[in-house]
Amino acid sequence: MPLTPLDIHNKEFGRRLRGYDEDEVNEFLDQVIKDYEALIRENKEIQNQALALQEKLNHFANIEETLSKTIIVAQEAADEVRNNAKKEAQLIVKEAEKNADRIINESLSKSRKIALEVEELRKQASIYRARFRTLVEAQLELLSHESWDTLDSHGPERQVSMTTELARGI
Repeated sequence: MPLTPLDIHNKEFGRRLRGYDEDEVNEFLDQVIKDYEALIRENKEIQNQALALQEKLNHFANIEETLSKTIIVAQEAADEVRNNAKKEAQLIVKEAEKNADRIINESLSKSRKIALEVEELRKQASIYRARFRTLVEAQLELLSHESWDTLDSHGPERQVSMTTELARGI
């Protein structure tokens, strides 16, 4: 157990002949008690300061740990946001590519269909032109036929019957 100022004050020394001067020893012990009490107070203050500093240190260590965790969480969140943005961008690009392919395929299909329709219309126009040419040539041949000349020399009833015959003959 450590020595206290009260222990020093209550300490009694035995007497001997030719011993120390009692008043001097008591004065010295009183001074030792005062100094010892001052040292104890100072030690107590230093311990209190050390405890306060340790509490502050613990507090700042907790803040540091919290900040570290917060930074890690923020970094992880940023990484997750970045990864999600990349994935979303890739999905958007894929969707755009699919739409572009679909539009191109639809356009090619329509283009082929139109080309086939144009070709069919050309064939029909060619057939129509050939038929019309044949009709016009037949009409021209009918007009250039000798019977028309004789038609002028006959009466109206005969002209109708001859026209009918000519038309049937062609």
